[in-house]
Amino acid sequence: MAFYRGLGCLAAPTLPFLMRGRLLAGKEDRNRLGERFGRAGLARPAGPLVWVHAASVGEALSVMALIERIGAAGPRVLLTTGTVTSARIAAAHAPAGTLHQFAPLDVAPAITRFLDHWRPDLAIFVESEVWPVTIGEIARRAIPHIVVNARLSVRSAQRWSHLAGVAGDLFGRFALVLAQSQADAERLRTLGADPVVVTGNLKYDAMAPRAEAQAVADLKDTIGDRPVWLAANTHPGEEELVADAHAALAPRFPGLLTILVPRHPERGGAIRAALAERGLTVAQRSLGEAVGSATAVLLADTLGEMGLFYRLSPIAFLGGSLAARGGHSPIEAAALNTAVLHGPHVDNQEDFYRAFDRIGASTLVSDGAHLVEAVGALMADPTAAAAMAVAGARILDQNRGSLDRAFAAIEPFLAPLAARAAEGRAREPD
Repeated sequence: MAFYRGLGCLAAPTLPFLMRGRLLAGKEDRNRLGERFGRAGLARPAGPLVWVHAASVGEALSVMALIERIGAAGPRVLLTTGTVTSARIAAAHAPAGTLHQFAPLDVAPAITRFLDHWRPDLAIFVESEVWPVTIGEIARRAIPHIVVNARLSVRSAQRWSHLAGVAGDLFGRFALVLAQSQADAERLRTLGADPVVVTGNLKYDAMAPRAEAQAVADLKDTIGDRPVWLAANTHPGEEELVADAHAALAPRFPGLLTILVPRHPERGGAIRAALAERGLTVAQRSLGEAVGSATAVLLADTLGEMGLFYRLSPIAFLGGSLAARGGHSPIEAAALNTAVLHGPHVDNQEDFYRAFDRIGASTLVSDGAHLVEAVGALMADPTAAAAMAVAGARILDQNRGSLDRAFAAIEPFLAPLAARAAEGRAREPD
């Protein structure tokens, strides 16, 4: 641990060059780059503060309801995320009063600056974020550190087992670990985490993505009775398969509209060019282009609108699964009554898809040809698509409750902070 910390200090002078490269690649926010080095972009509010860290989009969305409950209990919440996309999602979906910063790099100068400024009373990390310097510095300051929605794959557990001493030092510093499953709990205990409580997966309790009723009504009126399907969270290589699927299905389903939502909206221009080369008429949402009668593809290269598109489509292919990117969660689709199709590469969402596939709430498509077949079959049989959506809703109903269990488990850590927040409010002048 001392070696890792020292290595980080030695590497610190090179980090601005690394971050400049990420900035040029669109992976950092130029106006907020200082936050990655622990330089706060906001003032710390008075009173108790809970720091919640969620690395990326899925983790951030899963913890919004928990943040809302924490804020309602009294303390202010600081949410940190690690990607530009997750920062935009936080801005769109975080409960009122939530502060947001980019997560500091896991090197001593950055995390020291961050903690010196924010002085959190409690740290809550989501899923499997293990930052050695950050964990050590939180422990050194005697800040209770909780992991919620914790998971640890067999592969990760095996890797950590080769560093048993380091793992025990790190995982043993958590005040509480709330695991997604019994298997996750056992692996975490083996590595030194204690206590570990199984509370389930927060993503089952995540709030359905919002959409403005007027926006839904307007786009629904524009589309009319045209057949619609959605390709969501697509990655490079998948847009071409979606375009091929549209071309194959359009003769069978006159007026077909494909809604294409790339995982990274900044790729919108390149995707549009590729679709145009195939002769497809595109309406690019980031440019404010309206869907017309001749529009083949609505390219939804925007953020925070998944709730709108799921509400418009009875069928969705979830990307990152034909391209080997680990897949994306079907929970949002299921929450909004959408039948789910996915490819074979769903390692990051394996538990979800095992449950969904088992009862017919989702269907595995092995390649582009199978995607055409599956979308065509569901379009030709809306009753089958509706049955898949009902099965997905049933899974959500059966697995809800993790939010209540997680909040109950962390409530003893929140109670003194809530009391301090109440005292502070009582002292404020009328």
